Amino acid sequence: MNKKELHITNWLPTTLKEVKQKKHDYLDVILFTGDAYVDHPSFGAAIIGRVLENEGLNVAIIPQPNWQDDLRDFKKLGRPRLFFAVTSGNMDSMVNHYTANKRKRSNDAYTPEGRAGFRPDYATIVYSKILKNIFPDVPVILGGIEASLRRLAHYDYWSNSLKPSILIDSKADMLVYGNGEKAIIEIVNLMKKGIKISNIKNINQTAFLSSKNKKTADKKMESCPLNSYEDCLENKKKLAINFKLTEIESNKIHAKQLTQRFKNKIIVVNPPFPKTSETEIDSFYNLPFTYLPHPKYKKRGKIPAYEMIKFSINIHRGCFGGCSFCTISAHQGKFIVSRSERSILKEVDKISNMPDFKGYISDIGGPSANMYKMQGNNIEICKKCIRPSCINPNICKNLNTNHKQLIDIYKKIRNRPLVKKATIGSGIRHDMLFDANGNVTRDKYQYTEELMKYHISGRLKTAPEHTSEKVLKIMRKPSFRIFNKFKNLFDKINRKNKLNLQLIPYFISSHPDCTETDMAELAVKTKELNFRLEQIQDLTPTPMTLAAVIYYSGFHPYTMKKIYTARNAQAKLDQRMFFFWYKKEYKNKIKQKLIKINRKDLINKLFDYRNYKK
Repeated sequence: MNKKELHITNWLPTTLKEVKQKKHDYLDVILFTGDAYVDHPSFGAAIIGRVLENEGLNVAIIPQPNWQDDLRDFKKLGRPRLFFAVTSGNMDSMVNHYTANKRKRSNDAYTPEGRAGFRPDYATIVYSKILKNIFPDVPVILGGIEASLRRLAHYDYWSNSLKPSILIDSKADMLVYGNGEKAIIEIVNLMKKGIKISNIKNINQTAFLSSKNKKTADKKMESCPLNSYEDCLENKKKLAINFKLTEIESNKIHAKQLTQRFKNKIIVVNPPFPKTSETEIDSFYNLPFTYLPHPKYKKRGKIPAYEMIKFSINIHRGCFGGCSFCTISAHQGKFIVSRSERSILKEVDKISNMPDFKGYISDIGGPSANMYKMQGNNIEICKKCIRPSCINPNICKNLNTNHKQLIDIYKKIRNRPLVKKATIGSGIRHDMLFDANGNVTRDKYQYTEELMKYHISGRLKTAPEHTSEKVLKIMRKPSFRIFNKFKNLFDKINRKNKLNLQLIPYFISSHPDCTETDMAELAVKTKELNFRLEQIQDLTPTPMTLAAVIYYSGFHPYTMKKIYTARNAQAKLDQRMFFFWYKKEYKNKIKQKLIKINRKDLINKLFDYRNYKK
């Protein structure tokens, strides 16, 4: 690929001039996104735009429209023939804008030079309402992670309130949740036939509003009614009950339709599609992406999110970890959808021929790096399963965790003629490297050794998340003993091959059931392992996660037991400071806190005050 060979028409049009250059007499779909437009399959708006284009539609994209002026960005391309598509972008706009302590961030990785202020809070709602006000008769379809995780009544951390389905506030006509390629194709095929969006009721992975007395969907779909928004508002436990039902159905192979009342309306959420096939996912990644930002950004500076992934390869979707604080399974599902070797290697060759490629691939991975091609040995068993995680509280005996196919694809990528090194930037699930007896099987040892010898640039990321067994249980993460086993394996391979690599663990503070004592003990245990923690985060309770529901309701949805959670900003900061026991500015604060919680015994362990007296 050579930049000089690419004409503006290689991208989806973003202006009326570009529409004319594409020789479009009209537009079928206009996409609005909170991100800058990068024509790369890692950007949701780009992949949906290319899928629609592949269906024979004339498609345009309006990136980061100005919502604060005379709204000319929303009007400049006029009225599409079929619908507007709206997404906040690759990130939830509120996570993008605010820290866990609700402080406004000063940057936005999806904007040139990382500048902030180019998208509104609750961007999906803002964009949709503007479009519905200007073009009330044109359908608006929501997609992306912000809409996906707000498809039902949910706790919103940033306003500290229970909000109804995003369909209510946005005034949109339909919502597509998860990876939306299959749903959007079916919607388009029906609309091409002249079927109004108000009559489209039975497409998987969509949500819509219906009147109480109207038919909600296909009779073949078995329905699961949830507690209404009003009931959840009155009784927080009812939101916890809803979460359990929703999570179970979201992770089934054959799920039920979910319904929820809001005043005189019913929110209808159709079940997910059956697992996407290898042929289907390959077809999405094989679309004619330029793999470059739109030329309009040439003089505006680099887009940090693009710079991070421009030479990376996404080899699969989905995650069967089911972690309590993670949105991946609620969005992408727990069943792994893997690309073929042919498709992956084709993309490797494509980016290898980009003019600024220097021979280094930054990542070969997915939500978790080492789940490629993994699934149940007997799918009939999977069809009956309602576990939110395939690897917690133990690794399912039916799950094939053999790493051979992953080892093979790593070898083939690093042996491509223009590739000097291919690193794994995604975090790995270290618990999947051990059997029920805590032993490392041959393929897992080989994977770890190959990973360390050929695919790490100095540091390997993994996520034990905590050291407390009770907190890890709520997190749906393995015992910290497994991390110790992995560290021993890592150190052994390091010494054997004289690699001098560094292990970088991730940890979370303020998670449900985590106390200051748990954080103090985490500080001691990680110090004993010679870690000075860098990769840490304070919990942000994001919609449609177990952690957020416990944070809001105070109850665990599966046991209905009351669970403590640090809720105010000071309590969260008091937990977070234990990560930084080695910094001078925290020592006195930590000492005083340990005295207050009656754990003076930990002062010597953290600070080596042998003769410390109160």
